[in-house]
Amino acid sequence: MTKMDHMGRLFMILSLPLILLLTLPLIQMTTEPSFAMLMETLADKDVMVAILRSLSLSLAAGILAFAMGTPLAYLLARKQIPGKKIIEGIIDLPIMIPHPVVGIAILSLAGRNHPLGRFLSEIGIQIMGTKTGIVLVLIFVGLPFYINTVKAGFESVPLRLENASSTLGAGALDTFRRVTLPLTWRHMVLGIIMCTARAISEFGAIVIVAYHPMTAPVMIYERFTAYGLKYSQPVAVWLIFISFALFVMLRMMTRSVHQHYR
Repeated sequence: MTKMDHMGRLFMILSLPLILLLTLPLIQMTTEPSFAMLMETLADKDVMVAILRSLSLSLAAGILAFAMGTPLAYLLARKQIPGKKIIEGIIDLPIMIPHPVVGIAILSLAGRNHPLGRFLSEIGIQIMGTKTGIVLVLIFVGLPFYINTVKAGFESVPLRLENASSTLGAGALDTFRRVTLPLTWRHMVLGIIMCTARAISEFGAIVIVAYHPMTAPVMIYERFTAYGLKYSQPVAVWLIFISFALFVMLRMMTRSVHQHYR
């Protein structure tokens, strides 16, 4: 860290419009509802259930991304596999495409008109209008954030440490457990937080796959279309507060990772 010089002050002035663009709408949103209305919304059982549902399903998506995404992140970071660049591009695809398209794609695959949808239905797995479908959507949109974060973590581990472990007689799994995992677990936690935070805000794909059971973003949309801005804002404010708390945690984790590798 250095003191603010002329260039720093110039960059601050140039950054000010962007800072205002990010903060002014949020300040307006969070200060417009009265305290009494916020407390009344918080006491609304349906609102709390929707917010807790968003949190729990997003956390489930983050944990499943950890379980399923860690092996893939390791392969992409450490191994030469066929079509690696194509796989990396496919992983990044959910970041770029409109999320209603994600919902339509999952709907076309899991519907009764597709063999996979009929097979899932026969074994008792329902995607449409269920929590399973919501978690599936949240994994889809959040997985790029987990895999890219953990892949960067694996790439940051010096190969000489893993090679030294191998020359001492440790197998590949022992080397991963004793060397690689202790040096990358912070990236995994950071990836789970990023995946979870992204999942909480998802609306476009969820509203197509599972309008009910209702998550917080879907409830905000419903109250806005049915009752107007006044009744949708307090729910949005509580969602912003929760998202803000998650991202503060995310920043603290990021700082911890940087300090660990300094």
